[in-house]
Amino acid sequence: MTSPTPTLLVIAHGSRDPRHAATVAALCARARSLRAGLRVEAAFLDFNAPRVGQVLDRLAAEGAHDIVALPLLLTRAFHAKADIPAVLREAAARHLGLRVRQAEVLGPSPLLTRALERRLYEAGLRPGDRRSTGVVLASAGSTDPEAIAVIAEIAREWRHTGWCAVRPAFASAAFPAGFPRTEDAVRALRAEGVRRVAVAPYVIAPGRLPDRIAHGARDAGADVLAGVLGPAPELARLLLRRYDEARAGAGAGELTALTA
Repeated sequence: MTSPTPTLLVIAHGSRDPRHAATVAALCARARSLRAGLRVEAAFLDFNAPRVGQVLDRLAAEGAHDIVALPLLLTRAFHAKADIPAVLREAAARHLGLRVRQAEVLGPSPLLTRALERRLYEAGLRPGDRRSTGVVLASAGSTDPEAIAVIAEIAREWRHTGWCAVRPAFASAAFPAGFPRTEDAVRALRAEGVRRVAVAPYVIAPGRLPDRIAHGARDAGADVLAGVLGPAPELARLLLRRYDEARAGAGAGELTALTA
């Protein structure tokens, strides 16, 4: 007898901005459309409902036994390392026999780079503009050294695909030492003589920090401002890839409660 397909639980941070939850819902809907029969649920760590524990309680009450929990995060920072495992363990402890596996975060991945380029082209760039365009890879920001290093490496690798320049930047007020704000990165590229400057937000959903990226890009006179990644088809495919990896045992780990 074939065991039921595990449910995919997408865990987003949450935001007071209603565009955040709407974007998460649209991304989950796109993932469902790509994988017929797969149950995809969304939950939030903060600000929005339903919360992670509430969804896991409901799934357990409905008879679910196997969950793949996927952090809707681009880097492995504090939420992926601490907050999400803690809430998953707490829920698993309430439901003996409920198997919960945490998938890896989304980034880094070539699919994310393709999604970034999709948004740049939708904002008006053409493939032939690459050699004359400098790109600011604008992340929300993090204090986690691993996450900071990943953003810097993505910028380095992306630069080798034909763009004139790619510079990482951060929106958070507590941006890491040595990394500029979005507006500073735009101005630095201008000062170096880059003909065209585009800003690519490396964020999934709208909110306060993505708005800060947009304001910085406009204030510094960027020529092109791409949209957030949102429910891009590449992102939906990446959700399913991380889900499949976790099912195959390549995720961040299993958080099943083994005792009553």
